[in-house]
Amino acid sequence: MTCVLRLTFLSFALSFALACGGGDLGGGGIDAAHSDASSDTGAPDSADTSAPDTSAPDTSAPDTNVADTNVADTNVADTNVADAGGSTGCGSAPGANDRAISISHDGMTRSFFVHYPPTYNPAVSTAVVLNFHGRMSSASQQIALSRMNAVADAEGFLAVHPEGVGATWNGGLCCGSAMSRGIDDVGFTRALLDALASEYCVDERRVYATGLSNGGFMSHRLACDLSDRITAIAAVAGTNGDLSCSPSRPVPVLHIHGDADSVVPYAGFAGQLSVDSTIDGWRTRNGCGGSSSTVYERGDVTCVEWSCREGAAVQRCRVRGGGHQWPGGVPIPFLGTTTEDISASDAAWAFFQRFSL
Repeated sequence: MTCVLRLTFLSFALSFALACGGGDLGGGGIDAAHSDASSDTGAPDSADTSAPDTSAPDTSAPDTNVADTNVADTNVADTNVADAGGSTGCGSAPGANDRAISISHDGMTRSFFVHYPPTYNPAVSTAVVLNFHGRMSSASQQIALSRMNAVADAEGFLAVHPEGVGATWNGGLCCGSAMSRGIDDVGFTRALLDALASEYCVDERRVYATGLSNGGFMSHRLACDLSDRITAIAAVAGTNGDLSCSPSRPVPVLHIHGDADSVVPYAGFAGQLSVDSTIDGWRTRNGCGGSSSTVYERGDVTCVEWSCREGAAVQRCRVRGGGHQWPGGVPIPFLGTTTEDISASDAAWAFFQRFSL
């Protein structure tokens, strides 16, 4: 019953946010370019204990002139990427500043949205940040909510916002139809990266993943299951749902979470790992030292970090009194306090740029 009430309340929060934002949270052009997969609304499992994510009124909408591009089927052999850096897309004209790209994977049309900064040079390999939306949200909403494209413009990386199936991701223990149907979102991410590398000059040594709630779960899963391609992750308000996690190397992990989060509680709930258990798991996998140091402290935010094998690190940022929100982003109605004492997008990039494969 608690889970059903939680889902009902959060569905109302999403409806309220959409109404306040005029129903267009990420730019009409992007919404018009959604693929068949993004319209898949398979009903969530009523036993699913990770509640949906929502968006917020759009105060930072992306460019709505989005080109819709189909890329050839990218179901390719599962092989490691060479450490040479620049991809096969180097030298190719990038096209529109914001593009909706569709690919075929596992018999479905999947889509993702690419934003490149004004400084993008197709002859120079460029870092990539994958930013995964929450449950019952969308790529366009995550663009507006996180304001990640603005950070990409300032810092010079490619911002990529994938679209989930049924507005969900299969993050292991979370969430919804993607989890219950066994959608291969790890395989989709690998295919996405292959397609991206053929279209843009990607530095394949610097590919990072972040996301909110279900998107945070997905980021943890990619660190577990795609560590040959994902350099580091930054999960926001989503714990590790991959209980068989076994990365091929130490993966740098940043985790940001409000300790008053009522959707994905800091202390865990109903079989979901707590933040502390998630961090302890990564400390063990990465072979981290026993002591931590405080690396950031401002207002209600404290970040501590452990040093780990092979130059990796595990960092936990606790937001005292923080809700189920993207710190520094557009507040989500009814889901608690949004701190301005740290920007999750800025913090993610500051963490990411320290690491390379």
